[in-house]
Amino acid sequence: MLKQRIITALILLPVALGGFFLLNGGDFALFIGFVVTLGAWEWARLAGLVAQPLRIAYAAVVAGALMLLHLMPDLAPWVLGASVIWWGLATWLVLTYPRSSELWASAACKLLIGLLILLPAWQGLILLKHWQLGNWLILSVMVLVWAADIGAYFSGRAFGKRKLAPQVSPGKSWEGVYGGLAVSLVITLVVGITRDWGFGQLLLGLLGAALVVMSSVIGDLTESMFKRRAGIKDSSNLLPGHGGVLDRIDSLTAAIPIFAVLLWAAEWGVM
Repeated sequence: MLKQRIITALILLPVALGGFFLLNGGDFALFIGFVVTLGAWEWARLAGLVAQPLRIAYAAVVAGALMLLHLMPDLAPWVLGASVIWWGLATWLVLTYPRSSELWASAACKLLIGLLILLPAWQGLILLKHWQLGNWLILSVMVLVWAADIGAYFSGRAFGKRKLAPQVSPGKSWEGVYGGLAVSLVITLVVGITRDWGFGQLLLGLLGAALVVMSSVIGDLTESMFKRRAGIKDSSNLLPGHGGVLDRIDSLTAAIPIFAVLLWAAEWGVM
């Protein structure tokens, strides 16, 4: 298993980095769209669609929706606004699971939720890419999420006692969340000091980083919640040793649109 994970990572890492940071314009949109479409194919399984034709059809619907968003960029505020509402609702659903699962038990509801998860993640990346310092902004949100994941892992192993959401993901603890958040805030503080942010900017940056990290936690827990309801461990086996695409991007699907909305509101992304 470890050998598989290492080989897969060595293959995917340069592809992912090249796609994120070397491609631009339509090529970038197409690359991210391909990843999101694979995620849609996996989500269809979480929604209860077992037959391959149905899963492929859902992926095609998502691909079509991405094309529509690409052709109609004025829809971006509505897509990201819907994402903010969804992740607020998702927080409540995770905290009240399994009782809340009856509200989204139907396949139609789960398929709609898939759109609210996948489309804004694509839209957020497209916006970040178009802004000044686009690659740095994309790298920033990824570093925040990755640092939080690493910090949570080690902090949870060392100090984890209080379960975060035992009905959803028994292995996660509040101590892990605090550790991951602390690491991300330290990184944000260092960046702010290095870039000579004023006191007000620094406070806003720390608050924004905290919101992004907490949203990434909700993104992770949300996919875990749907996998638990579906009775599966991984979203697919597309990535040997790593599970599926959704298993790798679940935190980012929440963090990216929230990050984009915060930058948009603060006008940092267009400065």
